[in-house]
Amino acid sequence: MKFTETKLKGAYIIDIEKRSDDRGFFARTWSLEEFAKTGLNTNLVQQNMSLTLKRGTLRGMHFQKAPYSETKIIRVTQGAIYDVIIDLRKESQTYRRWIGIKLTSDNYKMLYVPEGFAHGFVTLANNCEVSYLVTALYSPKFERGVRFDDPAFKIKWPVEIKYISEKDASFPNYKSSFRA
Repeated sequence: MKFTETKLKGAYIIDIEKRSDDRGFFARTWSLEEFAKTGLNTNLVQQNMSLTLKRGTLRGMHFQKAPYSETKIIRVTQGAIYDVIIDLRKESQTYRRWIGIKLTSDNYKMLYVPEGFAHGFVTLANNCEVSYLVTALYSPKFERGVRFDDPAFKIKWPVEIKYISEKDASFPNYKSSFRA
């Protein structure tokens, strides 16, 4: 695997290294040794997946507060998404900055999202399946979120947001009413 740190400290794009032959290819998508050697959190405790039926559906911007803060490794197994993360670590040099990356079942890229980041995505196709490896169990009591259209972040979504859950649409603006 190839680990490339993004402009947000501690967040990485992970590219697989394919071993190809006439049958197709083989590649590693997880290695305790390689993640540890890069200094990344290897304490994976759960794998989740989502299936989103319609293009233009937004999921996010989610995170969990301590003691259930989680690192996520995001991979698309079907379809395409525009994945966005926001650095909410107050001590970080990149505090309140965001990045977006296109993850598809064809580009095989993964996104490593450290603790202290909000995460969400919009689907770029119908029938998108996303797999998440996480380092903390889900705890509804510690779940939080910020608005996808919060003026504090000015996220530029590449497609119109057509579908969003009531919960995600009701998250507060970060600056005015919420602190991570």
